[in-house]
Amino acid sequence: MNRWIVGARVKTLPASVSPVIIGTSFANDIDWFKALLALIVSCALQVGVNYANDYSDGIRGTDTNRIGPTRLVASGLATASGVENAAIISFVIAAIAGSILSMLSNMWLIIIGAISILAAWGYTGGKKPYGYLGFGELAVFVFFGLVATIGSYFVQSATINWQIFLLSIPVGCLSCAILVLNNLRDLPKDKLVSKSTLAVLLGDKKTRIFYVILLVISQLLSVISSIIDIKLLATLICIPLTFNLSKRILSGVSGVKLISVLARTASLQLLLSVITAGALFI
Repeated sequence: MNRWIVGARVKTLPASVSPVIIGTSFANDIDWFKALLALIVSCALQVGVNYANDYSDGIRGTDTNRIGPTRLVASGLATASGVENAAIISFVIAAIAGSILSMLSNMWLIIIGAISILAAWGYTGGKKPYGYLGFGELAVFVFFGLVATIGSYFVQSATINWQIFLLSIPVGCLSCAILVLNNLRDLPKDKLVSKSTLAVLLGDKKTRIFYVILLVISQLLSVISSIIDIKLLATLICIPLTFNLSKRILSGVSGVKLISVLARTASLQLLLSVITAGALFI
């Protein structure tokens, strides 16, 4: 497989697709060109932060002998400068698409876009990356949950309401859960290199409980969202998968076995989002 596709970590894209399809589907009149631009922005930011993370962790040496997806810099598949350029190109694509989207809807969105790009780079980049201080999950919840979902709705409707805020929380929780699993998998290695992720700060047991709490909140709020549209009760379909994932993580599965749990969590997010978007769109 092409090394740049591997480095982009395309399996993480449900985290960027989900908020866009929910936010767009909740709008009464959909402008599909705006929806496409929003999707490009979200996916480009996701790929950009993946490359930026690969670059920053690679030059720091914190990716050496890490379990999980292949890292380009640490594995020697690409140079640090090449991966850095890939991140920059991704952010430029997000900036261009975001600027066009802002001109078509509201110019203030340019500021939000700029903050999003800075947050994407600052996750593991710079002198004091916030991802090394335990704030990665909070940033993911905010930007790939609240901002992406509400923003996708706003560019369609030019309004914000409590309903779209409620709909954005399950998305953010599941995006956050994916990162929690990623950091749980890397906990032993991160601890050795003094990378203080939330998993390192909480410890193994509390991190597992936090993951389950995120899944429960997501499922619960998705059902509560039926007050917006009764068809959202269809999200009850996700309960078996939510239960199985919770049971598996509480059983103590660790190391390379967490990779399959992570993939299934991403699948849960995409499934929940497609069901939610379908119910809203219909």
